[in-house]
Formats: sequence, structure tokens, C-alpha cells
Amino acid sequence: MTTLGVVFRPQLPPEQLRPLVRLADAAGVEELWLWEDCFLESGIAAASAALAWTERLHVGVGLLPVPLRNVALASMEAATLYRLFPERVTLAVGHGVQDWMGQVGARPDSPLTLLREYLGAMRSLLRGEEVSADGEYVRLDKVALDWPPHRAPAVFAGGVGPRTLRLTGEAADGTVLDASTSPDGMRAARRLIEEGRAAAGRDADAPHKVVVYLLAATGPGAADRVRAELASDRRVLSPELGAAGDAEAVAAAVRELAAAGADTVVLQPTADEPDPAGFVRFVAEEVRGLVP
Repeated sequence: MTTLGVVFRPQLPPEQLRPLVRLADAAGVEELWLWEDCFLESGIAAASAALAWTERLHVGVGLLPVPLRNVALASMEAATLYRLFPERVTLAVGHGVQDWMGQVGARPDSPLTLLREYLGAMRSLLRGEEVSADGEYVRLDKVALDWPPHRAPAVFAGGVGPRTLRLTGEAADGTVLDASTSPDGMRAARRLIEEGRAAAGRDADAPHKVVVYLLAATGPGAADRVRAELASDRRVLSPELGAAGDAEAVAAAVRELAAAGADTVVLQPTADEPDPAGFVRFVAEEVRGLVP
């Protein structure tokens, strides 16, 4: 079965998080995803609050930009969430937007090297191992978590370019793709991920879940809002991305991505969504039943 989620976009003020996550929990939304975009809202702080306010909702953060976060600190925060809310958390790490990383003096010369070193250290720390590392970016001296998760969690990584997608297959346990991903792009991403897994000798039978965002809108002006947001994103090469219209139109786009290899499709409202609560209800009450 395809897992269906929804994004709480950080363009909304933090004080709107509680009513929306409680609505999502009550309405039956499976997953709520949060972003750590500069300079809007903290992914970890928002996730911990959302988890505490709900009973069964699964919360994902996609993604934590690794240049901003020391790997030991990120692993401590992750381990705390995994122990407080077992089986209800997914965390993804990634390069972050390089212009933003430059603004805070954290832009690496080699984002790929940093992400590779970071994933190796984070996965080891979350397995409860003592880690020493003297890499180009990650340097640890006999670091071990006192309270690692009871069971090693899957660490996801975000990716767009071919080299990063191969790296997620090589060094992460799952991959998060953004809303610039078409069904053909999903199939290409799956191939690149599998190339990375094969090159690293990863177990071919072990799961590697792929999460993808889908820009979506419903109600008056839905198509115009989706087109305007896509047009503002210079990475988007196809104006046919996204989904606008009634529940069947949105569900059809979800089914296409699932058929192309997505395990989880997370519906991403436009930044100017006029009714965030209505969007959550739309996903839970109308779209969910049309997605197998």
C-alpha cells in the first residue's frame, strides 16, 4: 500500500502547527512532514512538539541540512526522538540549499564528501557504536551516545542530482525526493539509487524506501496556484508537474508516482494555500480512499 502524507510548510507561523497536527491525527492522515528551511522553522523542535501533541501520527523531517548541524548533536537529537516516540519518526538529512549555507558561513567545498562522511557517522552512532573519525569534514574522537535508540532507525537522505542519488543508495537507508520529481524522474532516481546500493555491496533484499513530495492544490484557482509555484522554481523543467483539481485528479498523480517506485507520496500544498486545515481534511477524507 502507498503511504500518503501531507506537508506542514514552514511558511506558516509555528503557532499554527498544533491545530493542524491535531487535525491530521484525528482525521487519519498517516504521515506529517516538516521542513527545516532557512530561516523559517526548526525541524527538530517542530517534530518534537508535533509528536507530543498526537497519539499515532508519524512525523518526518525532510530534511536536516548537514552543514548546519554537527553530526553528534543531530544524532543526539534523533536518538532522543526515537526513544520518546518509537516507530513514529523519520529523519532525513541532506546538502541543504547552498546559497543558504553560504549565508551562515557553512557552505562546504564538497557537499558530497560531507554528506557521505555524515551518513556513515550518524548511522553508526544511532546503532550505539563508538565512533572515531578524521574525515575532511566529520571529526569525532571516541564519541558514543549514552541513550541510543532501542533499535537502529533508518536514516534517510535527500537527493536531486545523479551523484547524490547514487550516494543515498550507497550510504543511506532511504531517500527523499522533492516536488520537482516526475514519474519518469522517479524511475530514473530508483535506478540511480540501486546503482549506489550495488556499488556499496548493500543487501539487495533490504528495503530502501523512497519518499517523494507532490505539489498539490484543490478548490478555486488550484491550477493557477500550482503553475505559479512551479514557474517560480528554476529547477523545474516540466510545467506538467504537480496536481490540481478534485480528489481523483490528485489521487491519479499519486498513483503514477507510486507505480514509478514511490513508497510514500507526501502532498505538498502551495505556499499560498488559503485553507491549510481544509487541505489536510481533503487529503484524509477524499484523496486517501482513492489511493490503494
